[in-house]
Amino acid sequence: MNKSLRVLAIALAVMFFLLLANVTAGYMLRSDALKSDLRNSRVRDEQFGSHRGDILAGNAPIAGNNYTGVRPFLNERTYANGELYAPVTGYFSYNYGAAGLESSHNDLLIGESDQQFVGRVIDTLSGRTQQGGNVVTTIDPAAQQAAWDALAGQEGAIVAMDYTTGEIKAMVSTPSYNPARLSSTDLDAAASAWDELNADPNQPMKNRASKEIYPPGSTFKLVVSAAALANGYTPDQMIDTPARLQLPQTNHELPNASNCGDGQQTLDFALSMSCNTSFANIGMALGEEKIAEQAKKFGFGTALGKDFESTPSVYPSGMSQASLAMSAIGQYDVRATPLQMTVVAGAIANDGKVMQPYLVAEERDSNQKLLSKTKPTEFGRAMSAENAKTLQRMMQHVVSNGLGKPAQMEGTVAGGKTGTAENEPGHLSSWYSGYMEQNHIAISVFVRNARGGESIPMAKQVLEAMR
Repeated sequence: MNKSLRVLAIALAVMFFLLLANVTAGYMLRSDALKSDLRNSRVRDEQFGSHRGDILAGNAPIAGNNYTGVRPFLNERTYANGELYAPVTGYFSYNYGAAGLESSHNDLLIGESDQQFVGRVIDTLSGRTQQGGNVVTTIDPAAQQAAWDALAGQEGAIVAMDYTTGEIKAMVSTPSYNPARLSSTDLDAAASAWDELNADPNQPMKNRASKEIYPPGSTFKLVVSAAALANGYTPDQMIDTPARLQLPQTNHELPNASNCGDGQQTLDFALSMSCNTSFANIGMALGEEKIAEQAKKFGFGTALGKDFESTPSVYPSGMSQASLAMSAIGQYDVRATPLQMTVVAGAIANDGKVMQPYLVAEERDSNQKLLSKTKPTEFGRAMSAENAKTLQRMMQHVVSNGLGKPAQMEGTVAGGKTGTAENEPGHLSSWYSGYMEQNHIAISVFVRNARGGESIPMAKQVLEAMR
């Protein structure tokens, strides 16, 4: 072989070796992902034939495993009160993959997480079928049921959270769906259910609690109030509150929806009676940057869920003065999830500290041995403790003297903020965001195509169930 051919042969050999090494390394690095990727038909077959672990609320499984013994899958996923818990569990489907905790904790549920390595070795050596681990949620079944009953099938969502830890105690979205329909081993039936659910104009598969964003209406006045306090306003400061406010450089007037007079009112009164013109003036005086900074401190712009999917809430930028005025009352392009507004109310109640919301309390193996326990995480500080306590008192006045009176409860301190939002011309939504000091619970209720105070008794019903 001449020298040129020898050099070419060596070069080709080196290139082949590098290519082989790259493919091998890539497979090794991606092997865990490939083994759990439900788009891989072999993976789907294996996982549907495995013993999948439970998802629990309290001590009861809300997603479990039913051994059918019928090939090719042998096991079928079951859901207790499927519609009630769908926003929490999500679904596990041969045809359509997984969503919710079924997706985010798939490795644990099929026994493939790092914490289960020793268990996998023992299962292999003993010849036992690999067992999946269990997910213990933070959900309080009584609160979840109360939220479901309160909504009574209306389109909306309720989120309740321990504001000192971030534990989600209730997360309901209606209308809902039964995940068991998508998890059926009758693949034709599952496909039919998928098509039906996606064609349903009521959109039951939407998670309105944490993944859909809506105009928060007057509940956003809590964010504006926090920004005002941070910039020198006091509860007894007088605010221009005309009966109708001419929006700058427009032909439009902003009215007050409640009896706010026609002159000046204190900041405390303006929040208590939800005076639109007061907050429009505050918004224009503070400016976009200061309100945006405050909203960001509460979590706007961030996917808040620690271990579940959530959509970032939005405070817009580049606004005119008229748009800024409307944004200060939670309209224009302000958008928030019910989860976000629960976090806002909770941070105020928690003396300004924002706790990151989470759904999973513990991870356990198939023998109920504890693998991990979630530690509360502080997202940040939204406001000083002093200003938070001031805003707490203002929220309490909303409940004791203002539009939130139906939220009053004996034996505990409660604070809140009512809201009515216009989703689209002629279509209103009812909001309530608040807290009770007993058991440290923050809550938000969103009801579409509803008016004013309709959400308040719903919030009270859930809070009473948690006392």
